[in-house]
Amino acid sequence: MAHTLTIGEAAKTSGVAAKTIRYYEEIGVLPTPRRSASGYRLYDQPGVERLRFIRRAHALGLPLQQLKTLTTTLHGEARARFRPQLLALVRRQLAAVRERVVELELHRQQLEEIAHRIETSTPRRHAGACRCLETKNASTHRPRSGESEATP
Repeated sequence: MAHTLTIGEAAKTSGVAAKTIRYYEEIGVLPTPRRSASGYRLYDQPGVERLRFIRRAHALGLPLQQLKTLTTTLHGEARARFRPQLLALVRRQLAAVRERVVELELHRQQLEEIAHRIETSTPRRHAGACRCLETKNASTHRPRSGESEATP
């Protein structure tokens, strides 16, 4: 028999809270799991992988109803008539993921630029709010109106 996990162990392994797992089961995003003789929910490795997939897809904005359609169709209840809808759903989600990757790459570049400015700027002592990082040349300090440079 394959190794099984309780809901707490599955939650810890997948990164999905136990309460959320129960909710997903209640609304049909997840199938009802097997139970032990004492009534504990039991999850196998494919079940944990499904939880991880659902967590990532939901975090990227896929609504729960579409997740329900996707997971139900992918895991044994596929019918030929659902294939075009499923394919369209997967392609839309793939496009959203690609868009998110582009946004994250831009954000990474901006953070690297800010880090570079911080690393290469000469620290100056001054009072009040500073605009050092707002300029192209971070080493040129421009105090805001009413701000004065403090003596080092």
